[in-house]
Amino acid sequence: MVVITLQREKCIGCNYCAEFSPEYFRMSKKDGKSVLLRSTEKKGFHIVKTPLNDAYEPNKKAADACPVKIITVKDV
Repeated sequence: MVVITLQREKCIGCNYCAEFSPEYFRMSKKDGKSVLLRSTEKKGFHIVKTPLNDAYEPNKKAADACPVKIITVKDV
């Protein structure tokens, strides 16, 4: 199981996440911030849990590229 977390409020709109992992991230046309697709929001954290192991690598690249470090990816 791969767990992806985004702190959207702190997003600066750099677009790296959407470039590295377009299956999970898009940039909002309203405010220019990242959107974690199919996520649930809880206290400012947007979370996706997926059983797909191939989700880890592109999302880990997105997390590593994020200049404000607001994306976390865990393989649990």
